[in-house]
Amino acid sequence: MNINLIIAENLKRLRSDRNLSLGQLSELSSLSKVMISQIEKGETNPTINTIWKLASALNVPYTSLLEQQQQDTYVIKKSDINPQLNEDEKYHLYCYYKNTPNRNFELFQMELDQGASYTSIGHPKKSEEYVMVLEGRLTLEVNNETFILNADDSIKFTASNKHTYSNSGDVTLKTIIINFYPV
Repeated sequence: MNINLIIAENLKRLRSDRNLSLGQLSELSSLSKVMISQIEKGETNPTINTIWKLASALNVPYTSLLEQQQQDTYVIKKSDINPQLNEDEKYHLYCYYKNTPNRNFELFQMELDQGASYTSIGHPKKSEEYVMVLEGRLTLEVNNETFILNADDSIKFTASNKHTYSNSGDVTLKTIIINFYPV
């Protein structure tokens, strides 16, 4: 979606949520009613400073005006996700759900080519990782222990330390990974 339309939708929603008229938001933001109206209609490309003024006036983070809102029910297609790759491009990580102020976990699909390994330096303190193997065989080294998991096996571990995933099977390894960040 066009960024101007995303900003327009977010601005209308946030202004409405706060029961603010165009005039009231104009006073709070030091922007003209005409400018705010044009932004809400997606007719103009607001500058960074304009977005900051609106965010400050609405008392929301800057990114609240830039993020596309998700419906209660929505579909995420793998084909629409740009995977993160390691240097040799044998490790693919697809982020389906990222950590947000309302969600204290991330959900990924990991694919690791046959014979390949990937080492994670670890995640924030107290974080937990849940891994379920969908296809293939995973050899996981964590906390000086080695675990071998096959399809439909799962493991949970404290993820703040370095851990290494290795594909010890004869097909591409596919897993689901949930990184959980306790409050």
